[in-house]
This record gives sequence, structure tokens and C-alpha cells, in this order.
Amino acid sequence: MNRPHATPAGVFSPVTGKSLANVSQKDFAGYMTRSFVAATLIFLTFFAPASAVAGEQWEWPLDGHEVGREFDLPDDPYGAGNRGVDLRGQVGDPVRSVAAGEVSFVGTIAHVRIVVVNHGRERSTYQPVAATVQVGDAVTAGQQIGSLLGTGSHCVDSPCLHLGRKAGDRYLDPLALMARTRRFQLINPDGPPPPPPIAEGGSFRRPVGGPITSPFGMRVHPITGVRKLHDGTDFGVPCGTPVHAAASGIVITSEFAAAYGNRVILQHEGGLTSSYNHLSVESARVGDRVQVGDIVGNSGTSGLSTGCHLHFMVEKEDKPVNPMNWL
Repeated sequence: MNRPHATPAGVFSPVTGKSLANVSQKDFAGYMTRSFVAATLIFLTFFAPASAVAGEQWEWPLDGHEVGREFDLPDDPYGAGNRGVDLRGQVGDPVRSVAAGEVSFVGTIAHVRIVVVNHGRERSTYQPVAATVQVGDAVTAGQQIGSLLGTGSHCVDSPCLHLGRKAGDRYLDPLALMARTRRFQLINPDGPPPPPPIAEGGSFRRPVGGPITSPFGMRVHPITGVRKLHDGTDFGVPCGTPVHAAASGIVITSEFAAAYGNRVILQHEGGLTSSYNHLSVESARVGDRVQVGDIVGNSGTSGLSTGCHLHFMVEKEDKPVNPMNWL
């Protein structure tokens, strides 16, 4: 038989919110164990490195990669170190984009030929590379953007690709997003499932899962053959996948619209709208107030489309912007 174990008056469990006075030793131990686990999970969730929740996993830019010198950020901004990672290869090896994005720079700096791809909040850099793309091109993950050069290499004894990762002016470790170092977010197994995370610096949530099959940017349209702006981000998901509101707002359009097919448009604060296109079903109606995460329809292939996917758009003051800057 467990005897009551006196605890200081006014002490409450951080898990249940109930008083801990006059509880058994067994129950008190249980309370303390659950409190410790909950506190640990909260700490890991909210104080984990940004890379644990921000950005998609990157693909390797070289086939048959071999890691040479790893990321070594110096304390002094002008000090020696390695602000990226060096991957050994051979001259002429195809260099591929690590993730979907838009080419933002192709040129020469200090006699080294460089390609930069913008992925929204972050960008990847590749050197030395003979580019096969141009500024403004939309690229997919794994798409060839150039070939490895022998001149301008970071490696003395063999050709290598120097892969960089930057967020604003901050250098980050590219290997943190590569397959061998995938990170996880811990959650409380006894609690309700958490909502999809909002990426650091973003204000919207992803409307669906799935890979990015065509990013925002200039491209040749797969049906018309015309080079023009792809004004949204395509997520590859099966037809019928529930599509969620990326942010709270008011439905201002729910109709069929030629090339966009069945679409729903939401009005948000700050002059922003989000639209969900090529739907098979529209489940939100004009005038509805929806909350972030509410289902507004199901993915499909209506309109000018080559297959099941969601074409997700964000507009700011009636001009299309890269959705990945808001996710």
C-alpha cells in the first residue's frame, strides 16, 4: 500500500496542472517522469537548430560523390576556413542542382566560374562550374546546371566541386541537409499530432506534401512550348489529395479558370493572396472564412496540366512572387 507523500503546498504538476499535495510516492514519481519528458521534448522542439525544421533535404550535386574537406566556418569573417564542402570529382562531371529553385547568378568572381541557385530563404553555390543554365531559369532537384571545371578548384591534388549554402549573409553547412545527416524533430508521443511546422522566416504552411516538381521561375511550358514565367510552385501529389489553406483568409474565388482549371483563391492580410490550382474538387466557396490548415479542395489535373499535382501560387499586391519565400 502506497503511503501519502507530502509535497510543498501550492506545487502543481506542469503536465496536468493539478496540485501535487498528498499524492502517493508512486504517483508523484510518475508526475515527475512525465514532466521531465514533456520539458525535454519542448526544449528539443523549440530550441533545435533551424535546419531541423527549415528547408527540404538536398540531393548530392555530383554522381559518385566523395567528400573531401568539410564545412569549417572560421570565427573571423576574414579568417581561413571552409565556408562550404568540397566534393571530389573529375573534370567534365555533370553538376546538378541540390534542390528545386531559380538560377540567380551565373558568372565569374576572382577568375572562378560560379553558379548560384535560389531556393527561397536559402541558396546554393557551385564552383568551379561551366554553366549550362542562365539567370532566371527554373531548375528541379537533380537537374544538370553545368559541368565541373579543373581550374579554380579548392582542392590542390584533384578537381573538386565547392558546394556552398547561404541564408542571407550567413554561411551554413551543406552536409546538414544531405541524406547522410538527415535530422528529426521530436514530439510528445502522448499528445496530439503537431501541425505542419512553419519554416523559420516564413508565414505560410505547405498546402500539401510531396516533392517540388516544377519551381517558380522562367521555363519552357511543357504543353505550349513557350518560354515564360511559371508563376507558382508545383507539388507532385496524387489526384484527390486534400489541399490545405496555407494561411487563414477569406475565399474570394472558387471557379474554373481556363489554364488554371478548378481553382480557389484566398485573400490574406498584408496584400497577399494564395491560390490552389488544377483541383479536382473545390470544397471552399466564395465568402467562406477559412483557418490555416482547413481543406479548400482536392488536387487534380484540371485545366492546362500534364498530370496530377497542385500548382500553388502566392501574389503580393497582384503580382506573382516565389511561394517558397513564404513557406
